[in-house]
Amino acid sequence: MESSSKIIILRGNSGSGKTTVAKELQKKLGRGTLLISQDVIRREMLWVKDGSDTKAVSLLIDLVKYGRKNCDYVILEGILYADWYKELFETVKSEFNDNVYAYYYDIPFEETLKRHETKPNCHDFGREDMKQWWRDKDFTGVFKDRALTKDLGLDETVEIILNNLNE
Repeated sequence: MESSSKIIILRGNSGSGKTTVAKELQKKLGRGTLLISQDVIRREMLWVKDGSDTKAVSLLIDLVKYGRKNCDYVILEGILYADWYKELFETVKSEFNDNVYAYYYDIPFEETLKRHETKPNCHDFGREDMKQWWRDKDFTGVFKDRALTKDLGLDETVEIILNNLNE
């Protein structure tokens, strides 16, 4: 039986706004929407470092597959570097076919710093860490990533994504 489950992927550098948008989308899409946050999986559940061989990839793949079979919508959000998480993206493509809605926050470094200052964990790390993690235009190459720019607010971003789901 073919699943009609859809996946929304929100990627970008630290401080872009991925988690805020993901949580708002989950509220709008309703109960049973699976929200998979890279930070929660990697830093809290597994307590592992990120890298090209992170153990988080296999768990993220399992969760994505679970979501496809059991949920109408899956939201996957995180920095998710294109090269380190390529296996995950290829699995998503094969599992969800044309039901992938991939977005990348293509915003300047200075804007991510401003947004980071509004977060509850803003004192956990700062400019130097964020600069070290920064990757410019880290599009997947697996999907046709849609760019989200700095001029889009929370409500506009959510509206764009919801409209794309209904096309």
